[in-house]
Amino acid sequence: MDSKETALVLTDPQNDFLSEAGVAWELVGRSVQENGTVQNIERLLESAKSGGTPVFVSPHYYYPLDHQWQFGGTIEQKMHEIGMFDRRDPLSVDGFEGSGADWLDQYKPYLHDGATVVTSPHKVYGPQTNDLALQLRKRGIGRVILAGMSANLCVESHLRELLEQGFEVTVVSDATAAAQHPELGDGYAAALTNFRYIANAVLNTEEASKELSH
Repeated sequence: MDSKETALVLTDPQNDFLSEAGVAWELVGRSVQENGTVQNIERLLESAKSGGTPVFVSPHYYYPLDHQWQFGGTIEQKMHEIGMFDRRDPLSVDGFEGSGADWLDQYKPYLHDGATVVTSPHKVYGPQTNDLALQLRKRGIGRVILAGMSANLCVESHLRELLEQGFEVTVVSDATAAAQHPELGDGYAAALTNFRYIANAVLNTEEASKELSH
């Protein structure tokens, strides 16, 4: 692996998904804990930074005008209902610190280092609505190691779009998690099946960390 051509891409490493105080914890908390997702994402960050691998974050933010959308899918509507990833204004960080849209505190030393690329927000699940692909291409990145939240929604959507855009994509299977719902089903199990069918490779955190730190 050439670290100059490879990037770690994280989707939604934010409080609403990964903190016990987050609005989605009731749905995703069990999966997060079973996978050790919070710790595994931090291990990937540590390995990437120590190995000189660039880190990109594709965040999820909703602003007041986004709540005026007239239709949406099941989880999309739920996110709007519970105020997930809400920010007060696209041009202000007033009230952002410590909110559900903010990063987990333990990730901030890695993400606030002046080198991490934080893209514009994606709005539903995939990066079609943000500048992730542009930012990767402008830095000569051809291979992505992908992790973050949530497995069957934003991670899988990023996987599919980046593949269509011509990137080589490896997914880190235990540095993600997903909702488990009695009626909708197990999102993590569904995502794992699709990762195996679609991704160029599927690694666990230990395997991916070794590649990132080289």
